[in-house]
This record gives sequence, structure tokens and C-alpha cells, in this order.
Amino acid sequence: MCSGAGIGGLVLAVTIGNFAGRNIHIDLYEAHDTITTAGAGVSLWRRAMEIMEELGLDEEISRVSTKPPSSSHGPRFRKSNALEGGFEWFHYTFEPYGPSNMHRQHLVDILKKNVPSSCTIRFNKQLTRYDMQSPGSLVLHFADDSTATTNVLVGADGVRSSVRKTLFETLDPDIVDPGKIRHYSDPSWTGTVVYRSVFSVEKLFKMDPNNVALKNFIMFCGKGKVDCGNPVHIVSYPVSQGTQINVAAFVSDEQKAGTNFEGRWVSDASLEELEEAYQDFEPDVKRLLKATCLQCSENPSRWALHMVNELPLSTCNGVALIGDASHAMRPHLGAGAGQAIEDAFVLGRLLAHPLIMLDNVPTALKAYQDVRLPFAQFVARESERTGYMYDFYSPGDHDGTDRGNEREQREIMKGKITDRWNWAGESGAVAEWLKAEKQLQEGLCHGRHENSAS
Repeated sequence: MCSGAGIGGLVLAVTIGNFAGRNIHIDLYEAHDTITTAGAGVSLWRRAMEIMEELGLDEEISRVSTKPPSSSHGPRFRKSNALEGGFEWFHYTFEPYGPSNMHRQHLVDILKKNVPSSCTIRFNKQLTRYDMQSPGSLVLHFADDSTATTNVLVGADGVRSSVRKTLFETLDPDIVDPGKIRHYSDPSWTGTVVYRSVFSVEKLFKMDPNNVALKNFIMFCGKGKVDCGNPVHIVSYPVSQGTQINVAAFVSDEQKAGTNFEGRWVSDASLEELEEAYQDFEPDVKRLLKATCLQCSENPSRWALHMVNELPLSTCNGVALIGDASHAMRPHLGAGAGQAIEDAFVLGRLLAHPLIMLDNVPTALKAYQDVRLPFAQFVARESERTGYMYDFYSPGDHDGTDRGNEREQREIMKGKITDRWNWAGESGAVAEWLKAEKQLQEGLCHGRHENSAS
């Protein structure tokens, strides 16, 4: 069973359905009355597209992508904190595969369409906790006071995961220091809020026909307004095959990182808020933000960006965490959805493996954890560091101040940013599955030898 029918849960179901040589029934428990999507735009990089090919979904993905996944392209970075006008800092092109940018709902619709008949999606079922009834048997408790039993539980229930919370709160004290349980179980505010919106390209074109955001994947970088210096940057790229623009504007206060966020995590925002944060940015940014607020039927939404602190484990006692439940990260490498897809693919392949029976599921879950958790946490760390660079806020790097060698400092930071993006253009997701399969086979062989010796 899987708690959460978002991108990770759906990919898990599709993977098991594609590769299980036997009927494995899957229950996806979704808290809402439909499958909702957090955010709007989503980028799938080479590793995630490798998985889409394995699942036979690459052609469908290509049809809803702004640019073909097989073409060479990538983000254009601008130095934008200039009232008179910014300039293109550099253009990072991924060879031979650029990102597949699309509307998140289109990706979800493709996955839903390919969910196997062995999968049942149960709506309005918000998991609150689970109990271990006996070894290999879990009782799930839902907000509507109903219960269900399962042998294996996968937590794909996001940054506020009830599965993660229960997993860490019920761990033996010799596995994890009891004093750190809250650190692992509770989400942590990054000190950042993100203003998000999707709107028609046509509306921005009418306002500003030469705006750099109309056709390109743009990273508007620079320091915030001079009187407070809050780190800020904007990510903008076309979605819905180029008919809409996805905008995410970040405003950070590093002194608030790790504190409790007061109020609703998602709320409506105003043009005045955005204009104040970006008052020292170039005209293209100001017109983009004005289009975001004034040309839309709804105000942009303000999201308090939360993450999951680096976990010591992602599986225990027949329970596994995937995606944001395991490693919710800052979105500065556009990697969150891709990492959830990689988790789900590797775990799904392991659970569908012909050698896996109920009694050796823990071996499969351990192989999943050992292969996926370190890499996902590496991506999370790189994403955090890269975000500081977009904001010219990275200690020891260029801070946007001209000290007579600004061009040289920007070139150094450009090299550091591109180094952190390199993994996104490379393959490796299928190789991770093969590594996990090898560990699974070795673990099962070791277990058989121990049993025969006893």
C-alpha cells in the first residue's frame, strides 16, 4: 500500500504494474477527493526521462513538453539586479539532452492514465498514523476513523508525511537518538517564501513583446533591494507546449531558516509584495511580475518553502519513504519531482522482482535505501548551495558587488554553478536500479547462507 497518489506514488504503481511478473495489488490512499498538484511547472531531466523511456511513457511526455527531451537546450542565466537593464550572464546548454519542461498536471494525467488495473486509488483517505500489529503486518489509521491492514507501506505523502512522523516516533531508541526525533519527523522552514503563478504567454506578449521570458528558460539572478539585502531570484520557463509561462519568485531570510513559520503555508499574494522585493531588478522582471499579478484571473500564491532535514534512514519494519516524504528539498536545481520518480522506479522494480516474497521484503527495502537515499541527499545539498549562488549570497563567492574584478568573480561562480548542474544532464537512473538489484541478490544470497548455517 502507498500513502499519497502524487507523482511518486503514481510512478511506483506504474513501475510495479510494468515489471511484476505476477499480480501485485496496490492500494494508493489519497488524502483529497482528486489528485492535486503542488506548484505548476515541472522539469524532468535526463535521469527522469530515462525512467519514462523504461516505462514506455517518453512519447507521451514529449508531446506535452515545451521542447523535445532529446534536443540540446538549457537555462539562460541573467544578472538582473540592475534598474537600467540586466544582461545575459551565461547560457548553460545540456548536451545532448535538455530538460523537459511541462505543466505538472499534464505529467500527473499521463501517469494516472497508465496506472495498472491491479492498482486501486482510494480518495479522501488521509493517513494519520500506523501501528505494527505483528511482524509483517501494519494497521493504517485514517482521518475518517477507518482502518486498513497491509504488509508493506510506502510513504509518498509529501513534506508533512504522516508516515515519516510515525516511522521516527516509533523507532527503537538504540536506532536513533530520541532527542533528534522531532528533527527528523517534522518539516523545517527554509526561511524562504516562493511566489508562484502560471499565465498565458499571449498576455505577457501584449504587455511586453520583447520580454526575455516569453520563449526561454530564464534564471533571473541578483541581490534583493539594497536596504534589506534579502536573497532573491526568479525562475521562469514556458509550459503547456509554450502557451503558458511558469514563474517562481524566491525571497529568502536566512536568519529565519529553521524557525516555525507562522500562518498558512500557502496563501494569496499581492503585486505590492513582489514589487517591493524586486524593486532593484531590471524592467523585464518588473513587467513579468506585473503580468503575473495583473493579467491572471487569480493572484499568485505565496508558498512557505519547507524541507526535510537529512534523514539517517528511509525504511524500517516494512515501511519505506519516497520523494518529499524522504528528502523534500529546495527547488533550485528543479530536481524534486525527478528524485521522487527515481525513488519510485527503483523501489517499484525491487518490489516487483521475481525473487521478492513477503518474508524477504526488508532486504528489498534496504537495497532501495542504500542506493537512493545518499544520492537524493546529495542533490538536496547541491540544490541548497546553488540557490545561494543565484542570489549572490553564497559565502566565499561573488556577492554581486563590483570590486574591480566583478567579471572575473562572475566567471568563477559560473563554473561553480555549472558544476552543480552537471549531474542533471547525465544518465544514471537505470544504472542505480541495476546497482540496487545487485545488492538485493547479494543480500538474499547472504541470508540463505546464514539460514543454512544455522
